[in-house]
Amino acid sequence: MKIYLGADHNGFYLRSDLSKFLRSKGYQVGDDGDQLLDPADDFPIFAQKVVSHVLSSDEEDPRGILVCGSGQGMCIAANRFKGIRATLGYDIQSARSSRSDDNSNILCLPAQILEKDKAYAILETWLSTPFSNAPRFSRRLKEIDELT
Repeated sequence: MKIYLGADHNGFYLRSDLSKFLRSKGYQVGDDGDQLLDPADDFPIFAQKVVSHVLSSDEEDPRGILVCGSGQGMCIAANRFKGIRATLGYDIQSARSSRSDDNSNILCLPAQILEKDKAYAILETWLSTPFSNAPRFSRRLKEIDELT
């Protein structure tokens, strides 16, 4: 599985750590973040880059990870795109339910709140949790897709 990463200046260092962590676990990583820290960058640019890769991927279950200070801005920006189900991962349970119930395809992480090891645990949970395919969850996702 290939994971696409993006982050603004607030998530710059955590994104780098996550990239190394994912590679150590055998994932392919597409890094859509800046190579140099730019305190004046804007998070929507990185959200759009990752979303574009997830939406155009020919993989069966493409995923993206976005990192900013609170995670909220990235989540808002990513969810502007049809086909994206971005969720905020602030603990293990939120990551698990976002996959099993909501089939999220983008995980947004708050760099100013999470310690590196907690971010790793949240990420591992999110990546390893399958969508349950329960009829009620599938029905709700279809209803979301039909919103205009």
